Amino acid sequence: MKIEHVAINVPDPLGFARWYVEHLKLTVARRSMDPPYGHFLADQSGQVMLEIYGNAQAPSLDFPAVAPPALHFAFVSADLAADVKRLVAAGGLHVSGPEVVAGGDEVAMLRDPWGVCVQLVKRSQPMLKG
Repeated sequence: MKIEHVAINVPDPLGFARWYVEHLKLTVARRSMDPPYGHFLADQSGQVMLEIYGNAQAPSLDFPAVAPPALHFAFVSADLAADVKRLVAAGGLHVSGPEVVAGGDEVAMLRDPWGVCVQLVKRSQPMLKG
């Protein structure tokens, strides 16, 4: 089995998708411009996707209340300090780091403009191919 995507219900799917495309370099694999505005956003490898949608009838998480260790999206970064600065300038909130953690990985934690936790990571040994 292979994970195709992880889906989250967000209050502003169009803005959320736009921010992730503009600032985290995801690409739109498929989208609907009709409610619930489902967007499948692929990473640069084309192997992992996030599904973003806004279904007001379905439960959604209180993202600002979710602790970063409980749920976050992790993105590989070649320059954490520069990416933290760039994402904060784009409306993200700096939470912690960059710091080196056990195993030698460098990590930083932010929240996107909707409160979803975004981790930036520079692995001492890459975990994924490509």
